[in-house]
Amino acid sequence: MHSLAKKLIKTELRQRREEGCDVDAIADRIAAALADGASEQMFSALYDELMALPVSDAFPYVEPSELAEIQAQRPGADSPATFQWHDDKALDRIYGGWLGRAAGCCLGKPVEGWRRDRIEKYLSERNALPLSDYIPFAENMIAARLKPSTRGNIHCMDRDDDMDFPVLGLLALERKGNGTSARTIANTWVSRIPFAQTYTAEGVAYRNFTLGIWPPQSAIYRNPFREWIGAQIRADIFGYVMPGRPAKAAALAFADASVSHDKNGIYGEMLVAAMVAAAFVSGSIDDIVNAGLAQIPARCRLAEAVRNTQQWCRDELAGEAPAWQQVWSQIEQHYGHYHGVHTINNAAVVVMSLYFGAEDYEAGIVSSVLAGWDTDCNAATVGSILGVKFGAKALPQKWTGVLNDRLLSDVRGEADNKISDLAARTVVVAQAVSHEAAHVEPIGLAGEASGIWELETGWGAQLLKLGEGTVYLVDNDLGPFALSACSLEAGELKFSFAVDKGDWDFTADFEGRLDGDTIEGSYYPGVVPVTGRRMSHAE
Repeated sequence: MHSLAKKLIKTELRQRREEGCDVDAIADRIAAALADGASEQMFSALYDELMALPVSDAFPYVEPSELAEIQAQRPGADSPATFQWHDDKALDRIYGGWLGRAAGCCLGKPVEGWRRDRIEKYLSERNALPLSDYIPFAENMIAARLKPSTRGNIHCMDRDDDMDFPVLGLLALERKGNGTSARTIANTWVSRIPFAQTYTAEGVAYRNFTLGIWPPQSAIYRNPFREWIGAQIRADIFGYVMPGRPAKAAALAFADASVSHDKNGIYGEMLVAAMVAAAFVSGSIDDIVNAGLAQIPARCRLAEAVRNTQQWCRDELAGEAPAWQQVWSQIEQHYGHYHGVHTINNAAVVVMSLYFGAEDYEAGIVSSVLAGWDTDCNAATVGSILGVKFGAKALPQKWTGVLNDRLLSDVRGEADNKISDLAARTVVVAQAVSHEAAHVEPIGLAGEASGIWELETGWGAQLLKLGEGTVYLVDNDLGPFALSACSLEAGELKFSFAVDKGDWDFTADFEGRLDGDTIEGSYYPGVVPVTGRRMSHAE
């Protein structure tokens, strides 16, 4: 069995090269180690050395991974106008996003990972070009498990990770609203989605959770997929709940992305979340894409690719017979060297298809699928943004009707949903977060948090002394245990403590609310409910 470092080191080598590191010398040593069957310790040391390489001074991009640093590198463009809230209008637009996403995902699902020439050959041999309906099924060409997403065989949106993650995001937002953090997302994954249904960067992050490695380190440790498309496909729900507020949508998307991605992997999710939020209020694709660009670093590789794609689209659409294929050729030439599920090349395809689908939902999702690479992800994102832009009532029935308003999922407790119900739940969250208190600077744990608190938990009674920074397990007569990472911000209380189990420490993390003399929240792992009351203001 190969060590983790040996298994992933070639992919990491490529990733570090793309990030601007000089890897030539270490590449030779890695190749020699692979040829010689070097020890696990050697590969681990090489991997750590690879990760420690600095970005070259000649690298022309600035690509931070901390939210404040990302925001400092934004171009500073104005945000779109405020969305004028009306319940029916909001529901139609949010339902349009969910429905448009599902139809796009379903269209691209049977040919996921195929290149453009293979897709065109397959469709041409079945007289299915131009593509004006779902992909036809052929035995031995498309896997049998994908048949429920092919023409004439569709009765719902079949289970797909591109649809699981918006549901997971909705669950996190229903619990935490504006307070949704990277740890909220991680906890939601662990409690609601099987590990076997996570892939590439998400699978690595999940693995890291089981090792006790939580965000943001969960995104970095032995994760060469951290700039791939996984975060970008999780963005939409954060745009749905922030109509006309792309900066807020991008900030929530950052919390989600930082669980499993960094640099351009994070920017992809922030870009898409901001575009979704802008689609509620902007009729122009230029404005929608610019709203996304306004939330990511101006000098990152993704922003450059998006700006170039914008210009190629404008130039082509200004001609007499515009064709998306001409823009695709430019994307292929400049960004085809990236992996087929990388953020940058696929984001360029999304932008291309938004321009060519500006007034035609079908043109948008069809071009994104015919372009190849990560077809279900790209068509889902394009379908989502255009679905929000047009609204559910305006989407073509031939694309949405066959889904029968039904979505299957591997998210625990959400196996079979009406898409309209998910949209209605999203409206409730969107209304709630718009009324939540704005961010305030953190306050100390004296004063408002002072005193002795009695906690009732699924692990028994506890005494919490926030000013002192300790907790006692009353039923077990254990303690005091020192609190770590303790904070109170805008009523959101977080703290951690570790219980010595002999050969290892069991770490408990609390997330909840402090409201006057009451505390309510949960311990993790396991989502253990906690309620508390203040017994005394004195320690």
